[in-house]
Amino acid sequence: MRRIAVPGLTALLAVALVALLVFGVLQTGDDTSIDQAVATGRYPVAHDASLPLLGGGTRSLADFRGKVVVVNFFAHWCDGCAHEAHLLARTQSAIASRGATFLGVAWDDTTSEAQTFVRQYGVDYPVVRDVDGSFATHYGVTGMPESFVVDRRGRIVALRRGELTPSWIAQHLDPLLSRRS
Repeated sequence: MRRIAVPGLTALLAVALVALLVFGVLQTGDDTSIDQAVATGRYPVAHDASLPLLGGGTRSLADFRGKVVVVNFFAHWCDGCAHEAHLLARTQSAIASRGATFLGVAWDDTTSEAQTFVRQYGVDYPVVRDVDGSFATHYGVTGMPESFVVDRRGRIVALRRGELTPSWIAQHLDPLLSRRS
């Protein structure tokens, strides 16, 4: 009996490991599709949806057509989001006159949580709420903060999965803002 049990258990563990590996590969496949497209110079059209605007009304990416938009996903509980919020607020005034804006997307936040974050960090660019998380899902968002640069034609041309820095912003926005079309 023992001679049969050890090989049987080994075979069962091997099958479980292969199944776990296949599951892992399948789960990560779609999350990086935007990353892969941008990295290879195939700039996908940014997903658009009408989302509730803090303060009332709705906004969508289509409202900003012709502008460069940095779609920035954040949450009130995210330390990296808090660190970059001051940078984004300062940068907003510099890029607004050059045909660009940040569009904050509050993810997994109530309206009051998002409004508190906006007040606390001096956010003065439009902020919408991704009420059910589906907008973030279209971008493959897996953590906070994450940002996507959308060019004037509505295509994602750069992204950062993590906190933005001044050098990253300059590297990716300056070339787009120096072109008017």
